[in-house]
Amino acid sequence: MREMKDSGIEWVGNIPNDWSVLRNKYNFTLGKALVGQKWNETQLLSLTKNGVKKIEDGEQTGKVPASLATYQKVKIDDLVMCLFDLDCSAVFSGVSNYDGMISPAYKCFKCKYHIYHKYADYYFRTVFIDRKYKRYSKNVRFSITAEEFLNLPIVVPPIYEQKKISLFLDSKCADIDSLISDIQSEIKTLEEYKKSVITEAVTKGLNPDVEMKGSGIEWIGKIPIDWECIRGKDIFAQKSDKGNSKSLTLLSPTQNYGVIPQELYEVLTGFSAVKLNEKTDLNSLKTVHKGAFVISLRSFQGGFEYSDYEGVVSPAYQVFYPSKSIYDGYYKHLFKTQIFIDKMNCYTMSLRDGKNIAFSDFGRTYIPVPSVGEQKVIADYLDEICSEINRVIKEKNKQLETLEEYEKSIIYEYVTGKKEVPEG
Repeated sequence: MREMKDSGIEWVGNIPNDWSVLRNKYNFTLGKALVGQKWNETQLLSLTKNGVKKIEDGEQTGKVPASLATYQKVKIDDLVMCLFDLDCSAVFSGVSNYDGMISPAYKCFKCKYHIYHKYADYYFRTVFIDRKYKRYSKNVRFSITAEEFLNLPIVVPPIYEQKKISLFLDSKCADIDSLISDIQSEIKTLEEYKKSVITEAVTKGLNPDVEMKGSGIEWIGKIPIDWECIRGKDIFAQKSDKGNSKSLTLLSPTQNYGVIPQELYEVLTGFSAVKLNEKTDLNSLKTVHKGAFVISLRSFQGGFEYSDYEGVVSPAYQVFYPSKSIYDGYYKHLFKTQIFIDKMNCYTMSLRDGKNIAFSDFGRTYIPVPSVGEQKVIADYLDEICSEINRVIKEKNKQLETLEEYEKSIIYEYVTGKKEVPEG
């Protein structure tokens, strides 16, 4: 058991006696070189969750400037840091495997001779956990300057031990990442299988031997011979009822959970629900009853949302109810299928550019209509099989969480010297 000493860094705790604690300015040099007029000859790079990656032509998102002359030069083994939005940024640091250029929003540092770049990479992965640098920010953007970063302390083992730690973690993390990748692939396969089961059931029914006929609707294809295809407006009706909003529960339409109370949304997601503006006229909120479907006017990505609750939603949503006898569960599944979502999205892309989804678009769309009895049978079947698939997915997500936490813990234990790399 090697002797330990206090590092003086609260989250690090004790470190081996022969390790040092030095300010970053003694370990890293801030890069300041701009790419200048050679930007169109230089590889564009981006800091991502998976490190510094190449960005090829056409892959840039958002508004692209006419010139990238102000971008920074990046060399192989440089450390790229995101020192802003320390409370919420998706990435914090990465070491580049490429020569290139990167946005001036980031800071680039070169490791001095006694710092092994891979060790620094692992160390700052630990710093990012629980956003440890957030405490050093003194502004509303939760950012620190390069100078402030250079004044912060870092644990520095002897260079030979930095390399040992890095090689060991490379091997261990590769094994863990492989397991994580396998589980993620399994989850993706289960999600795709669930989608295909739902789509098949709501458009073809459950009897593989039933006689089929052409629906006449391209996105639906063939349907059982006793099914119909009817326009949405002939089955559902839009309503814009207003109620005493002060006494009703404020609801949030969500892609994953349907229309649910805001308090439940915050519990399930861990995010704060969008609060009403002080200027919002409460009387403009739309009443939602159990059994209603809700369309988002602003972003139609996940289908129509179903409500099991009584309450109110923002006037930005459209609310509609069945005007004929149906079994709700069947349409809950139908309205979340990708083929239905694609059909609705075609109205925004090909009819009128920039137009929102409206009930009138849905109203003229033909949808499959089995008998109410068959709707129930299909819905019950899908509820059961989706529940089982979701249970397996939930278990696999727990496995992912366990592996990710394990990876974080071993990185922390070795870069802070709590554990020593075994010999051999």
